[in-house]
Amino acid sequence: MSIPDPEFGVGGTMIWYYYICRRQVWLISHKLTPDDEDTNIQIGRLIDQTAYAREKKELVVGNSKMDIYRQTDDGLVVAEVKKSSHYRRSARMQLCFYLKELLKRGIIATGELRFPKEKTMERVSLNETTLQELEHAELAIREIVAQPLPPLALKIRLCAHCAYAEFCWS
Repeated sequence: MSIPDPEFGVGGTMIWYYYICRRQVWLISHKLTPDDEDTNIQIGRLIDQTAYAREKKELVVGNSKMDIYRQTDDGLVVAEVKKSSHYRRSARMQLCFYLKELLKRGIIATGELRFPKEKTMERVSLNETTLQELEHAELAIREIVAQPLPPLALKIRLCAHCAYAEFCWS
């Protein structure tokens, strides 16, 4: 087993993929980009450009880029926008990672998961259990990234709509 590089910066996208497909974590971290013409990537870009057009977009903190942010009387609110709620747990953990990154910088924030196509929203906040789970996930991501080869491809539900499908299954 390789020792993970302690300088490797885990970002929100890595957290998202960790909860869906660990092979994608390795591929992204090694600069192997997904098929840019994949329909789902195109839809994601379109949602990013058109959904919530009147709100402030892209707050960058550390290795993470939050989709939307706003200041309220109660404090900062950051939002993550997703095409669908099918991967709600990974989206929630990604958003919690952003909240943790802000907290490390002394900024207390709350989060919102938004699914514009479904017209739903979920409020998200940090707790001790989630913080511990994120610590475990970050360590596991560093271990995955340090491996010389990607984890074996495992057929999961996401594979049918994955921009890496050709890479894994050709």
